[in-house]
Amino acid sequence: MTENSIISIDDGGVKMAFINSTVDLRIEQLIPTKPIPKTLLTSKKYLQILTSIKAVGIIEPPAVIAESNASDLYIILDGHLRIEALKEINESKVTCLISIDDESFTYNKHINRLTAIQEHQMILKAIKRGVPEDKIARALGVDVKSIIQKRDLLTGICPEAVNLLKDKHAPAGTFHILKKMKSIRQIQAATLMNDAGTYSVSYARVLWTATPKSQLVNPDRPKKIKGLTEAQIDRMESEMANLEKEYQLVEESYGTDVLNLTLAKGYLTKLLDNAQIVNYLAHRQTDIFNQLQRISEINFLDESLLGNRQ
Repeated sequence: MTENSIISIDDGGVKMAFINSTVDLRIEQLIPTKPIPKTLLTSKKYLQILTSIKAVGIIEPPAVIAESNASDLYIILDGHLRIEALKEINESKVTCLISIDDESFTYNKHINRLTAIQEHQMILKAIKRGVPEDKIARALGVDVKSIIQKRDLLTGICPEAVNLLKDKHAPAGTFHILKKMKSIRQIQAATLMNDAGTYSVSYARVLWTATPKSQLVNPDRPKKIKGLTEAQIDRMESEMANLEKEYQLVEESYGTDVLNLTLAKGYLTKLLDNAQIVNYLAHRQTDIFNQLQRISEINFLDESLLGNRQ
Protein backbone atom coordinates (compact mmCIF):
# COMPACT_ATOMS: atom_id res chain seq x y z
CA MET A 1 0.00 0.00 0.00
CA THR A 2 1.17 3.54 -0.79
CA GLU A 3 1.21 6.44 1.67
CA ASN A 4 -0.75 9.55 0.60
CA SER A 5 -1.29 12.99 2.11
CA ILE A 6 -4.48 14.28 0.51
CA ILE A 7 -6.38 16.79 2.65
CA SER A 8 -9.42 19.03 2.44
CA ILE A 9 -10.25 22.29 4.20
CA ASP A 10 -13.54 23.19 5.87
CA ASP A 11 -14.71 25.87 8.32
CA GLY A 12 -13.29 23.84 11.20
CA GLY A 13 -9.77 23.88 9.78
CA VAL A 14 -7.74 21.26 7.94
CA LYS A 15 -8.83 17.64 8.00
CA MET A 16 -7.97 14.46 6.15
CA ALA A 17 -10.10 13.90 3.05
CA PHE A 18 -8.70 10.41 2.36
CA ILE A 19 -7.23 7.69 4.53
CA ASN A 20 -3.44 7.78 4.49
CA SER A 21 -2.96 4.57 2.50
CA THR A 22 -4.36 3.05 -0.67
CA VAL A 23 -6.52 -0.10 -0.56
CA ASP A 24 -6.84 -2.94 -3.07
CA LEU A 25 -10.50 -3.61 -3.92
CA ARG A 26 -12.27 -6.06 -6.20
CA ILE A 27 -13.79 -4.30 -9.17
CA GLU A 28 -17.13 -5.94 -8.44
CA GLN A 29 -17.20 -4.01 -5.14
CA LEU A 30 -17.25 -0.66 -6.97
CA ILE A 31 -20.56 1.08 -7.75
CA PRO A 32 -20.56 3.73 -10.53
CA THR A 33 -22.39 7.00 -9.86
CA LYS A 34 -23.20 7.66 -13.51
CA PRO A 35 -23.76 5.65 -16.68
CA ILE A 36 -20.97 5.78 -19.28
CA PRO A 37 -22.22 6.53 -22.81
CA LYS A 38 -21.12 4.05 -25.48
CA THR A 39 -19.74 6.93 -27.54
CA LEU A 40 -17.33 7.78 -24.70
CA LEU A 41 -15.89 4.25 -24.81
CA THR A 42 -14.74 4.89 -28.39
CA SER A 43 -13.39 8.40 -27.68
CA LYS A 44 -9.73 9.38 -27.91
CA LYS A 45 -9.66 10.09 -24.16
CA TYR A 46 -10.82 6.58 -23.27
CA LEU A 47 -8.45 4.95 -25.76
CA GLN A 48 -5.53 6.90 -24.23
CA ILE A 49 -6.51 5.66 -20.76
CA LEU A 50 -6.84 2.09 -22.02
CA THR A 51 -3.46 2.22 -23.77
CA SER A 52 -1.81 3.77 -20.71
CA ILE A 53 -3.15 1.09 -18.36
CA LYS A 54 -2.06 -1.69 -20.69
CA ALA A 55 1.47 -0.25 -20.89
CA VAL A 56 2.23 0.98 -17.37
CA GLY A 57 -0.81 0.15 -15.24
CA ILE A 58 -2.83 2.54 -13.07
CA ILE A 59 -0.88 5.74 -12.35
CA GLU A 60 -3.59 7.71 -10.52
CA PRO A 61 -5.72 5.47 -8.26
CA PRO A 62 -9.50 5.89 -8.56
CA ALA A 63 -11.17 7.65 -5.61
CA VAL A 64 -14.05 5.87 -3.84
CA ILE A 65 -16.14 6.21 -0.69
CA ALA A 66 -17.74 3.43 1.38
CA GLU A 67 -21.43 2.82 0.62
CA SER A 68 -23.28 3.56 3.85
CA ASN A 69 -25.75 0.67 3.59
CA ALA A 70 -23.25 -2.07 2.73
CA SER A 71 -20.03 -3.06 4.43
CA ASP A 72 -18.11 -4.21 1.35
CA LEU A 73 -19.32 -1.87 -1.40
CA TYR A 74 -17.79 1.44 -2.49
CA ILE A 75 -19.11 4.31 -4.61
CA ILE A 76 -16.81 5.58 -7.38
CA LEU A 77 -16.11 9.31 -6.94
CA ASP A 78 -13.47 9.68 -9.63
CA GLY A 79 -12.06 7.21 -12.17
CA HIS A 80 -15.06 5.71 -13.98
CA LEU A 81 -13.15 5.41 -17.26
CA ARG A 82 -10.16 3.80 -15.55
CA ILE A 83 -12.47 1.21 -14.00
CA GLU A 84 -14.06 0.52 -17.41
CA ALA A 85 -10.62 0.07 -18.97
CA LEU A 86 -9.67 -2.42 -16.24
CA LYS A 87 -12.88 -4.36 -16.92
CA GLU A 88 -12.06 -4.43 -20.64
CA ILE A 89 -8.67 -6.05 -20.02
CA ASN A 90 -10.23 -8.50 -17.51
CA GLU A 91 -8.52 -7.14 -14.37
CA SER A 92 -10.26 -8.21 -11.16
CA LYS A 93 -8.71 -5.79 -8.65
CA VAL A 94 -7.72 -2.13 -8.50
CA THR A 95 -5.82 0.03 -5.99
CA CYS A 96 -8.05 2.87 -4.73
CA LEU A 97 -7.99 5.99 -2.60
CA ILE A 98 -10.67 5.75 0.10
CA SER A 99 -12.43 9.02 0.90
CA ILE A 100 -13.51 9.78 4.47
CA ASP A 101 -15.14 13.07 3.52
CA ASP A 102 -18.87 12.64 4.00
CA GLU A 103 -19.97 15.69 2.01
CA SER A 104 -21.49 15.31 -1.44
CA PHE A 105 -18.79 16.28 -3.89
CA THR A 106 -16.94 15.35 -7.00
CA TYR A 107 -13.32 14.36 -6.49
CA ASN A 108 -12.17 16.83 -9.13
CA LYS A 109 -12.76 19.76 -6.80
CA HIS A 110 -10.00 18.47 -4.52
CA ILE A 111 -7.29 18.31 -7.19
CA ASN A 112 -5.49 20.66 -9.56
CA ARG A 113 -4.69 19.60 -13.11
CA LEU A 114 -1.02 19.23 -13.97
CA THR A 115 0.84 22.27 -15.20
CA ALA A 116 3.24 21.98 -18.15
CA ILE A 117 6.22 22.00 -15.75
CA GLN A 118 4.71 19.29 -13.55
CA GLU A 119 4.03 17.15 -16.62
CA HIS A 120 7.63 17.70 -17.75
CA GLN A 121 8.91 16.59 -14.34
CA MET A 122 6.75 13.45 -14.38
CA ILE A 123 8.08 12.47 -17.81
CA LEU A 124 11.67 13.06 -16.67
CA LYS A 125 11.03 10.89 -13.61
CA ALA A 126 9.65 8.08 -15.78
CA ILE A 127 12.65 8.28 -18.12
CA LYS A 128 15.02 8.27 -15.14
CA ARG A 129 13.39 5.02 -14.00
CA GLY A 130 14.21 3.48 -17.36
CA VAL A 131 10.92 3.89 -19.22
CA PRO A 132 11.75 4.78 -22.87
CA GLU A 133 10.06 7.72 -24.61
CA ASP A 134 8.25 5.50 -27.12
CA LYS A 135 6.65 3.46 -24.31
CA ILE A 136 5.49 6.64 -22.55
CA ALA A 137 4.07 7.87 -25.87
CA ARG A 138 2.16 4.61 -26.38
CA ALA A 139 0.88 4.77 -22.82
CA LEU A 140 -0.47 8.28 -23.34
CA GLY A 141 -1.61 7.67 -26.91
CA VAL A 142 0.50 10.49 -28.34
CA ASP A 143 3.36 10.87 -30.79
CA VAL A 144 6.94 10.29 -29.54
CA LYS A 145 7.82 13.79 -30.77
CA SER A 146 5.32 15.23 -28.29
CA ILE A 147 6.96 13.35 -25.40
CA ILE A 148 10.41 14.59 -26.47
CA GLN A 149 9.11 18.18 -26.58
CA LYS A 150 7.68 17.80 -23.07
CA ARG A 151 10.94 16.23 -21.90
CA ASP A 152 12.95 19.19 -23.21
CA LEU A 153 10.40 21.81 -22.09
CA LEU A 154 12.77 23.62 -19.69
CA THR A 155 16.00 23.26 -21.65
CA GLY A 156 17.19 26.84 -22.05
CA ILE A 157 14.95 28.25 -19.30
CA CYS A 158 16.78 29.68 -16.27
CA PRO A 159 15.96 28.25 -12.79
CA GLU A 160 14.57 31.59 -11.53
CA ALA A 161 12.01 31.77 -14.36
CA VAL A 162 11.10 28.11 -13.79
CA ASN A 163 10.48 28.86 -10.12
CA LEU A 164 8.23 31.80 -11.01
CA LEU A 165 6.12 29.66 -13.37
CA LYS A 166 6.31 26.22 -11.73
CA ASP A 167 2.69 26.21 -10.52
CA LYS A 168 1.20 28.30 -13.32
CA HIS A 169 -0.86 26.90 -16.19
CA ALA A 170 1.40 28.25 -18.91
CA PRO A 171 1.20 26.35 -22.22
CA ALA A 172 4.29 24.72 -23.71
CA GLY A 173 4.36 27.35 -26.47
CA THR A 174 5.01 30.05 -23.88
CA PHE A 175 8.22 28.31 -22.77
CA HIS A 176 9.27 27.95 -26.42
CA ILE A 177 9.12 31.75 -26.75
CA LEU A 178 10.91 32.34 -23.44
CA LYS A 179 13.83 30.26 -24.75
CA LYS A 180 14.48 33.00 -27.30
CA MET A 181 15.31 35.42 -24.45
CA LYS A 182 18.35 35.65 -22.20
CA SER A 183 18.01 34.68 -18.54
CA ILE A 184 17.48 38.19 -17.15
CA ARG A 185 14.74 38.85 -19.68
CA GLN A 186 13.12 35.47 -18.97
CA ILE A 187 12.84 36.49 -15.31
CA GLN A 188 11.37 39.87 -16.26
CA ALA A 189 8.88 38.25 -18.63
CA ALA A 190 7.83 35.63 -16.06
CA THR A 191 7.35 38.38 -13.47
CA LEU A 192 5.21 40.41 -15.88
CA MET A 193 3.11 37.30 -16.62
CA ASN A 194 2.54 36.77 -12.90
CA ASP A 195 1.64 40.43 -12.39
CA ALA A 196 -0.85 40.28 -15.26
CA GLY A 197 -2.09 36.76 -14.42
CA THR A 198 -1.69 35.93 -18.12
CA TYR A 199 0.47 33.10 -19.46
CA SER A 200 -0.79 32.72 -23.02
CA VAL A 201 1.42 32.23 -26.05
CA SER A 202 0.12 35.49 -27.57
CA TYR A 203 1.14 37.48 -24.45
CA ALA A 204 4.56 35.80 -24.39
CA ARG A 205 4.97 36.73 -28.06
CA VAL A 206 4.15 40.38 -27.26
CA LEU A 207 6.82 40.38 -24.54
CA TRP A 208 9.32 38.82 -26.96
CA THR A 209 8.43 41.41 -29.62
CA ALA A 210 9.12 44.21 -27.16
CA THR A 211 12.40 42.68 -25.94
CA PRO A 212 15.55 44.64 -26.89
CA LYS A 213 17.86 42.71 -29.21
CA SER A 214 20.61 42.79 -26.57
CA GLN A 215 18.41 40.60 -24.34
CA LEU A 216 17.73 37.96 -27.00
CA VAL A 217 19.66 34.71 -27.36
CA ASN A 218 20.13 35.41 -31.09
CA PRO A 219 20.24 39.22 -31.33
CA ASP A 220 21.35 39.19 -34.96
CA ARG A 221 18.36 37.15 -36.10
CA PRO A 222 15.66 39.58 -37.31
CA LYS A 223 12.22 39.37 -35.73
CA LYS A 224 9.69 38.40 -38.34
CA ILE A 225 6.20 39.40 -37.24
CA LYS A 226 3.33 39.46 -39.68
CA GLY A 227 1.96 42.96 -40.25
CA LEU A 228 4.86 44.81 -38.58
CA THR A 229 7.88 46.43 -40.19
CA GLU A 230 11.33 46.40 -38.58
CA ALA A 231 10.93 50.09 -37.69
CA GLN A 232 7.63 49.41 -35.94
CA ILE A 233 9.18 46.54 -33.96
CA ASP A 234 12.08 48.80 -32.89
CA ARG A 235 9.56 51.42 -31.76
CA MET A 236 7.66 48.79 -29.75
CA GLU A 237 10.88 47.71 -28.04
CA SER A 238 11.63 51.30 -27.04
CA GLU A 239 8.09 52.00 -25.82
CA MET A 240 7.94 48.76 -23.81
CA ALA A 241 11.30 49.53 -22.17
CA ASN A 242 10.02 52.97 -21.12
CA LEU A 243 6.75 51.49 -19.90
CA GLU A 244 8.55 48.92 -17.75
CA LYS A 245 10.71 51.66 -16.18
CA GLU A 246 7.63 53.76 -15.41
CA TYR A 247 5.90 50.70 -13.93
CA GLN A 248 8.85 50.03 -11.62
CA LEU A 249 8.91 53.67 -10.47
CA VAL A 250 5.19 53.61 -9.73
CA GLU A 251 5.55 50.30 -7.87
CA GLU A 252 8.38 51.70 -5.74
CA SER A 253 6.50 54.88 -4.77
CA TYR A 254 3.00 53.39 -4.48
CA GLY A 255 3.13 52.60 -0.75
CA THR A 256 4.45 56.06 0.20
CA ASP A 257 1.91 57.80 -2.03
CA VAL A 258 -0.99 55.86 -0.53
CA LEU A 259 0.24 56.63 3.00
CA ASN A 260 0.47 60.36 2.25
CA LEU A 261 -2.96 60.42 0.61
CA THR A 262 -4.52 58.51 3.50
CA LEU A 263 -3.07 60.94 6.04
CA ALA A 264 -4.20 63.92 3.95
CA LYS A 265 -7.69 62.49 3.63
CA GLY A 266 -7.89 61.94 7.40
CA TYR A 267 -6.76 65.51 8.10
CA LEU A 268 -9.27 67.00 5.65
CA THR A 269 -12.10 64.90 7.08
CA LYS A 270 -11.40 66.28 10.58
CA LEU A 271 -11.02 69.80 9.16
CA LEU A 272 -14.44 69.63 7.50
CA ASP A 273 -16.01 68.49 10.75
CA ASN A 274 -15.49 72.04 12.01
CA ALA A 275 -18.69 74.00 11.30
CA GLN A 276 -16.95 77.39 11.25
CA ILE A 277 -14.40 76.29 8.66
CA VAL A 278 -17.10 74.72 6.49
CA ASN A 279 -19.23 77.91 6.70
CA TYR A 280 -16.27 80.08 5.75
CA LEU A 281 -15.18 77.93 2.79
CA ALA A 282 -18.73 77.42 1.52
CA HIS A 283 -19.33 81.16 1.28
CA ARG A 284 -15.88 82.50 0.31
CA GLN A 285 -13.97 79.65 -1.40
CA THR A 286 -16.66 77.56 -3.06
CA ASP A 287 -14.41 75.84 -5.63
CA ILE A 288 -11.78 74.90 -3.03
CA PHE A 289 -14.52 73.70 -0.66
CA ASN A 290 -15.99 71.40 -3.34
CA GLN A 291 -12.57 69.88 -4.11
CA LEU A 292 -11.81 69.32 -0.42
CA GLN A 293 -15.17 67.59 0.01
CA ARG A 294 -14.44 65.25 -2.89
CA ILE A 295 -11.07 64.28 -1.41
CA SER A 296 -12.59 63.65 2.03
CA GLU A 297 -15.21 61.33 0.48
CA ILE A 298 -12.64 59.07 -1.26
CA ASN A 299 -13.03 55.54 0.10
CA PHE A 300 -10.84 53.37 -2.13
CA LEU A 301 -7.40 54.11 -0.65
CA ASP A 302 -5.52 50.95 0.34
CA GLU A 303 -5.64 51.23 4.13
CA SER A 304 -3.78 47.92 4.49
CA LEU A 305 -0.60 49.67 3.33
CA LEU A 306 -1.07 52.29 6.01
CA GLY A 307 -1.47 49.56 8.60
CA ASN A 308 1.77 47.93 7.49
CA ARG A 309 3.66 51.18 7.95
CA GLN A 310 2.51 51.76 11.54
